[in-house]
Parts: sequence; C-alpha cells; structure tokens
Amino acid sequence: MPFNIVTSWNKRRRSKSLDHINPWIYKPAELWQLKDQCPAPKKRNCSSVFTLKEMEEATSAFSDANLIGKGGFGRVYKGVLRNGEVVAIKKMDLSPSKQADGEREFRVEVDILSRLDHPNLVTLIGYCADGKHRFLVYEFMPKGNLQDLLNGISEVRMDWPLRLKIALGAARGLAYLHLSPAVGVPIVHRDFKSSNILLSEFFEAKISDFGLAKLMPEGADLYSTTRVLGTFGYFDPEYALTGKLTLQSDVYAFGVVLLELLTGRRAIELSQGPTDQNLILKVHQILNDRKKLRKVVDAEMSKNSYTMESITMFANLASRCVCFESSGRPSMTECVKELQLIIYANMKV
Repeated sequence: MPFNIVTSWNKRRRSKSLDHINPWIYKPAELWQLKDQCPAPKKRNCSSVFTLKEMEEATSAFSDANLIGKGGFGRVYKGVLRNGEVVAIKKMDLSPSKQADGEREFRVEVDILSRLDHPNLVTLIGYCADGKHRFLVYEFMPKGNLQDLLNGISEVRMDWPLRLKIALGAARGLAYLHLSPAVGVPIVHRDFKSSNILLSEFFEAKISDFGLAKLMPEGADLYSTTRVLGTFGYFDPEYALTGKLTLQSDVYAFGVVLLELLTGRRAIELSQGPTDQNLILKVHQILNDRKKLRKVVDAEMSKNSYTMESITMFANLASRCVCFESSGRPSMTECVKELQLIIYANMKV
C-alpha cells in the first residue's frame, strides 16, 4: 500500500520581520490523505516530495563527510538538491526498536511544520516516504545549534548581545507555537532545548525537531498523558510528577536555556560531582542575588559587552521561568516583552 500523507506547504519564502505571524488559518483535510492539489493561498506551492534516489544523490550516498548531526530518531546530513539548494536531510532511524516512534516523529513533524510559517521556526522544504525509508528535508542552518556554540565547538565569540538576540528569537518562536494562529489550537513543543535551537548565517534562532510536539485539545489548557516525554535536564518537574502537559512546560525548558546562555554551562554536566551536575540546582538560589550573580556569568563573555542591569533582569526572568509551580511562570508572550526590555537595558553598555 502506498504511503499516504497530508500534502504540506512550501515555506521557502518568509517575511524578514521577526514579528511576522501568518494570519492564514489552515483547515486540515484528513490527516494523511494525499491531495492532488494543495488548498493553499495562491502565493504558496506544495512542498517537495523526494525519492530515495534523490536523497542518496544529495548526500553522496549518506557519506560520513556530510554527516552534521545525530538525534534520537536519526542522523542529519548536509545535502545539495538537484536545483543546487543546500539543505539538511534527516534520515529517520526505523530500526525495529525505534520503528514505531520514528514513524510517529516523521508524521508529526510533517503535519505540524507543514502548517506553520514563522521566521523563528525551521522551514520544512519537503520529505521522502519511499518504501520503508523516511526522510525530512529542511533549510540548512550554517551556524549549527546553540548548544555546540556555547560549548566552544565553533570559534564564534558568544558575547552578551548575541546571546540576547538568540534568546529573543527562540522566545518569539515558542510564543508563536503557543498562540498558533495557523493551526487554531496551541502547540507544545515538548522537547525545547539548546541543541534544538538552530542558527542561520546571521545567527537568527530557529526552533527545530517537532517530533514530540503536541497539539493541545481545543479549549483546554492542559493535556494529561501517561507517557512523559522530553529531555533530561529540561523536564518540567510538574509535568514529570503529574503527567499534565501545559504550555508552561515549554516555558520551564526555555528558562533552562536562558540559564545556559547566562552561564555557558550545559543543563546537565555528568562529568561534574553530584551537587554540580544539574544547572538549575547549582545556580537557582543565587539568581536573585546581584552580588553573587557575577560568579555564575559565563567568563567567556567580554565584560564590556553587558551591563549588570541587563544581567540581573535576565537572571530574574530565568528564575521565574524555572519556577517549580507552573502557575508562577510567565507566558512566552511575556518573555518576549521582557527580553526586549533587557536588550534595551543593555544598550547602555
């Protein structure tokens, strides 16, 4: 039986405005029903469907030289399409132990990303569902991911203005998901983390990896599940304890990323002693103590690149985002507004 999947939209052309939100409301057909034509606005085209041969050609038969990343459900390769476009190709791992989850992630990514259009979300260019093979084709992000940059894999100097820019871009992406005007119901990413924040040539942050994303039931502000999914170190403790997923679960993970930006440390450092492994446990108590705060600021940043006022405001926002009770966390829209104020406060430098 041929693989059926909802036809998705080509979003290669995007507004340059970071505040752009597509007002068009997508009305999905049957989830995996293949359509001859996309019922899309005239300015959009159906996104590309590729063959296995095209994927092999684009990646030189998935050569190790083109391997740029590994994830829980597959490997990512740099590729060049027949039209010369440079892309990132995720080859889904459909081994027997991961087949069900891999297939689910593939379908969820295509379903969700085909509906969304925002400059702070990675663009899905197309997909391949050839026999038992599954591939996702994205725009190529030349600066890699945030976690690698913070851990010195790149030679780029991560001074404070650049970190603020990335934080604001990621916040805008999450805020768009939570408002989700193109879908009609909020979307929880559920696996937001620094390695899933990709960076364009000009360091615009774009959220990726939507395989664990969840559309919230219409009219509901939480979703109960018996299977808690995510990444250790970014888990919302309330979600982990109760199984109740909310938009605030993403806010908690965003707070962890803010702490990574502030300190330059990983969310979890297994190489450290038991008391220093978890970033939140290590720094949470001093985030609102201005005198001690200087000790946790990443020493790799130039001291001339930040003001203590902006650092203090940033640490306060991070502290509220990782509040144990979800009711004590700000919304992502509030995070966007506060980060704009923090950037303004840092202009005094």
